[in-house]
Amino acid sequence: MMKKAKKRKNTLWKVIFTLSIVGIIVCVGFLGWYAFQTYEAQKEYEHLRQEAMQSVVEEPEDEVSLEEIENTEFTGELDGEAAEIGDDIFFADMENPIDFDKLQEINPDIYAWIRITDTNIDYPIAQREGDDEYYLHHDMYQKPRFAGCIYTEDCNSREFTDPNTVIYGHNMKNKSMFQNLHLFSDEEFFEEHPDVYIYTPKGVLVYHVFAAYTYDDRHIMNSFDFSDPEVFQAYLEEIMHIRSMDANLRDGVDVTVDDHIITLSTCIGGQTNSRYLVQAVLCKDEEHEGK
Repeated sequence: MMKKAKKRKNTLWKVIFTLSIVGIIVCVGFLGWYAFQTYEAQKEYEHLRQEAMQSVVEEPEDEVSLEEIENTEFTGELDGEAAEIGDDIFFADMENPIDFDKLQEINPDIYAWIRITDTNIDYPIAQREGDDEYYLHHDMYQKPRFAGCIYTEDCNSREFTDPNTVIYGHNMKNKSMFQNLHLFSDEEFFEEHPDVYIYTPKGVLVYHVFAAYTYDDRHIMNSFDFSDPEVFQAYLEEIMHIRSMDANLRDGVDVTVDDHIITLSTCIGGQTNSRYLVQAVLCKDEEHEGK
């Protein structure tokens, strides 16, 4: 009896050991596949950036180098006459380096491009009509990818004319997509990086960052009726009195219900019920100059 019991015990341990080895192999294989997918996604986005800016680089008569484009800073001057797309939406008077005709040949869902200086955030923005979750899991080439891409939902206008446009991106461990939004939790970085650039087929929209903080995971566009000025006003007041420990608010920026803001949203590692938000207001006149 003792021999049989010992044999059964040895067999059980062998099974456990074998299953453990199989589990380790599966985990290593998954991590390797994940890393490869992430690497491939980054390669594709870099290729897309080159494609998007190729026409600018190839046209010497413009006398604008890629380095000059990447180092362009907003001067506070806005070209309201040429750039107005609504009663209070204005483009900045600055070079637009993005070839949207080429991008939309690749994917017609691409309608804008976002860039924040001194971060890895330099990506196209897409919107999939009728399927808000599509770009959670697909890249700009419409391939299934863990990293997805930067996107908005179709409750938001592609013209950025809504009171609040929410832009989503994954918090990737390799610091791609919207992971670098977390840099704004550092007060010094927040103060030194006030601008977000949104390139569109019609021109460049410049937004001034006024808040960065941890928020809950509610669906913002479904939770607030921003078309109601009273609701929008209450929402803005909530932001200005946010009590998040990592909150940064910019002094001297007056955001009203007549403004248009963007909310950049990403996840927080280990906090499934929280989101990290960076919010910026559209620069539309000289009041934002130099801030």
